Amino acid sequence: MTYALILVVAALAFPWGAAPVARRLAAGLRPREACWALASAAVLMAGGTIAALIGLFQVPFLASLEHVSLPRVLAVWPAAVPVACAAALIMTVQAVLLVRRWARHRSLLGEAWLSAAGGAGDGDLLMLPDEDVDAFALPGHRGRPGRIVVTAGMVRALEPVERAALLAHERAHLSGRHHFLSLLTDLGATVHPAVRGLRGPLDFHLERWADEEAAAAVGDRKAVATAVARAALAGAARPRGAGGGYPRLSVASGPVPRRVEALLLPEPAAPRGGARRAAAVGLAATVAVSALAALALAYGLHEYVEYAAVAVRGH
Repeated sequence: MTYALILVVAALAFPWGAAPVARRLAAGLRPREACWALASAAVLMAGGTIAALIGLFQVPFLASLEHVSLPRVLAVWPAAVPVACAAALIMTVQAVLLVRRWARHRSLLGEAWLSAAGGAGDGDLLMLPDEDVDAFALPGHRGRPGRIVVTAGMVRALEPVERAALLAHERAHLSGRHHFLSLLTDLGATVHPAVRGLRGPLDFHLERWADEEAAAAVGDRKAVATAVARAALAGAARPRGAGGGYPRLSVASGPVPRRVEALLLPEPAAPRGGARRAAAVGLAATVAVSALAALALAYGLHEYVEYAAVAVRGH
């Protein structure tokens, strides 16, 4: 059983090492690819954790398939039931946290839609008469398509080209389904605490992705940088208005100085040569390690149960 337990510990500990690797990998990619790499890593780490726990939980059931009674299994491995119970408890807590997080997400989204109900609609744009300086992308909800919410205060704070950059930025959030990637990572963080380390980098790269889409749309990187800086400064001293407590992706979100600095540089190019190969190898290695760990864990547990069955029958 030592071999199987080593596999389980490795599978549960793997995310602690994989998270820093994913962050370093994302730092060398363009924003779009970085976002997908981080979200994929979060899903893989959470999935591997659940697979390891399911494997531990199923040990007594695998033994029953070998027609070995539970008392005889306990005679060979006394910790079988306690370990299975611990795995079941952890998975139950995870399930409760996942349901609560999902319900919280839906509740906040509903509240955000209610708070934006007084806005005047114009296509995908909702204009609120509030004096607060705010703008954010509001994902679709209950059959309603996603909208861009902008306050009158934000409109007055920006020049025309900056307003165009802001709208392009928020449209990029909606068209790229950035809230979905953010939600996936947030749910993954409820499964394994190591995934929490990916949420900050993902939020930054999502904003950078929208910044680059906005720069391409208006054809002026400096205008987007100015819009980001002006929106952040104008809204820095006021409480969040429209949208309630919904975790929004907004033009003024994230580490604004880093975003402005990136926009004042040329458009990031796709990784070339060694960087591209390193990124591909890094992603492939992450997937391969996760898959091999799951397969090795399943094989090790199966082999152990068969071994235990033979040993028990031989008594």
